Amino acid sequence: MERQEIHIAVVPRTSSLLLTSEQHMNLVQRIAKNTLALFLASVINIVLGLFYGIYTARYLGPERYGTIAFAIAFIGLFSILTDIGIQQLTLREVARDKSLVGKYLGNIAVLKVFLSIITFGLIALTINLLKYPDLTVKVVYIMALSIVLATFSSMLTSIFQACEKMEYASLGSIIGSASMLVGGLFAIYCGFSILGFALIYVFSNALVLIYYIIITQRFGITPRLELDYGFIKSLVRRALPFGIGGFFLVYYVWIDRVMLSVMMNNEAVGYYSAAYNLIWSLNFVPSAFVVSLFPLMSIFFKGSDKSLDKIFRMGIKYLYMLALPMAVGVTLLGKEIVFLMYGPKFLPAVIALDILIWAEFFVFIDVLLGNMLLSINKENITMINAGVGTALNIGLNLILIPRLGIEGSALATLATEFYFCVISFVVLQKYGHSVDLRNLLFKPLVATSLMALFISTYNHLHLFALVPISVILYFTILYLIKYISDEDISLIKQALAIRKLRS
Repeated sequence: MERQEIHIAVVPRTSSLLLTSEQHMNLVQRIAKNTLALFLASVINIVLGLFYGIYTARYLGPERYGTIAFAIAFIGLFSILTDIGIQQLTLREVARDKSLVGKYLGNIAVLKVFLSIITFGLIALTINLLKYPDLTVKVVYIMALSIVLATFSSMLTSIFQACEKMEYASLGSIIGSASMLVGGLFAIYCGFSILGFALIYVFSNALVLIYYIIITQRFGITPRLELDYGFIKSLVRRALPFGIGGFFLVYYVWIDRVMLSVMMNNEAVGYYSAAYNLIWSLNFVPSAFVVSLFPLMSIFFKGSDKSLDKIFRMGIKYLYMLALPMAVGVTLLGKEIVFLMYGPKFLPAVIALDILIWAEFFVFIDVLLGNMLLSINKENITMINAGVGTALNIGLNLILIPRLGIEGSALATLATEFYFCVISFVVLQKYGHSVDLRNLLFKPLVATSLMALFISTYNHLHLFALVPISVILYFTILYLIKYISDEDISLIKQALAIRKLRS
């Protein structure tokens, strides 16, 4: 295959007003292409991952599925040690100066070998100190190998992103998700043991790494190991702020399942993970919405506080509009959803699902609030909030799990997301960014109430009929009571007009 060199058009560091119309159009097209690639990859990965989780859970059952889920969560707690913020730093620095690709890759490869050895050793030491059964320990060892492969993939992913070649990073993530699903179906067909399912993760991450290596060679990027102590020392020092933020995120995401395993058993982890994975699959909605909203608004407005507040209000309006019926609908249909997805063995997960869906309600809002804080340069506040929220989550898990089991862990997640929401609103209001919620909340509440009444009345219908009808009913009511304003319609028309001009 013919090798190609990556050529990146670097936009001068000047006001966007000084760019030529051609440069501005190229910049917009690059942003649109990269955003679309990441969005499509996210949707595909979530769908593939959801199917993999459902088939795997049904085949393995709550306890063995819980063992796999525990191993993933346990390894996740150590995953930050293989990166310590290097990926984000590399993305930023290489994006600024593409000539640094070789320097970063060569030294990071050496550093990651060292970090991977330390991480694997800490994983082995910790899992043995916890005195888990031999089978669980073996699964953890296999998962640890997969994370070592994944950390080298992330090194190359950061280069693709920095060079604005998101389509290759996106395709790699899709290859990983697709190979997981295919491997899972093959394992079920062949009757693999739990160790066989663990090996699927190694196979998938190895396949992705091989793909990334091939792509880098195709573009003429051949990493050569380099050991520059001064550079590595500087690299670690500059990466740590990113790593600290990542540390809080990793522990918040994974600690609940590890605590459930230690304080209860892996069967409880299986039930909780089944519910959590269904909720997690919805996260792409607020993320995609925010990614799409902010660049679009930046075209219409020029970044004044008034414009930012208008973006803020619209974001709250539509994310609330989407989140409320979702939370109510899943609460009413939780039992049917779990039965359809996982079968009768996982019905103990229903109450946890009913609680976690309300945590997801706040996640929809929190994603927007977090981006608002970043947009007004309050990164330190977001990092402090993440640390406090993680500590709160761990404390509540310690208190609630012994009393309430998986429902206690779900309540801890709900309380933490509620904390993020309240604190973010307070901070934004302090800096002059607030939204009058009274005019935004009532109409979706009315539409959701009528939708809930319909679901309760016709809950004998199959989900595949009940859910689409309920969605249509909800949005029809919103249309009739004119929740979507003329201003919103005008903005949508402007967006469509701009896209027509671009095409």
